[in-house]
Amino acid sequence: MSDSIRVLVCDDHPLFRQGVVHSLGSAPGLTVVGEAASGEDALKLACELLPDVVLLDISMPGWNGLVTAEKISTACPASAIVMLTVSEDKDKLLAAFKAGARAYVLKGVSAQELANVITTAARGEVYVSPSLAAEMLVSLTCGHAPDALQELTDREREILRLIGTGLTNREIGAKLFLAEKTIKHYVTNILQKLQVRSRVEAALIAARHDQLKK
Repeated sequence: MSDSIRVLVCDDHPLFRQGVVHSLGSAPGLTVVGEAASGEDALKLACELLPDVVLLDISMPGWNGLVTAEKISTACPASAIVMLTVSEDKDKLLAAFKAGARAYVLKGVSAQELANVITTAARGEVYVSPSLAAEMLVSLTCGHAPDALQELTDREREILRLIGTGLTNREIGAKLFLAEKTIKHYVTNILQKLQVRSRVEAALIAARHDQLKK
């Protein structure tokens, strides 16, 4: 995107928060528009500033990151939420996405990696730290029939494979010479057949069952 991505940073530890703000402030294409030390302040600032991305710590006094994420995603649906946390708890990871988060990143990532994740979230894409992806994948596939992907048509399987590479509907349409609206229809069918709610869940299920390898 041509305009700078506007970021709101929320963490109750001043030293860490200031470090993140400084790092993001020097990243090209990103602008930190506000800081908050609590979930309550984060919601207030999000409503006032309408940032493109809200970076949230998951563990805070008062409203924790999960509560805050849910409130911000409801009040400011256009703001993408990125959870930055030390927690590797898969239940918290899944709860974060249910609360409206688009990315879940472990503290300790480099400044460049964090900037990349923020950019990814601002584009509407989903990100999970690689070290946690496997556990999330296992949790998402519990209860799904092993042959769930067999219900997909060849075209749907092809589109699912492209979703797994991180392409948007528009990019998939351009690659397959199909209208974006047509791709959106296919994606809806894929989610329904796999009984999942998001693109990332569908792609992870496909990877778990290893059905897309030739």
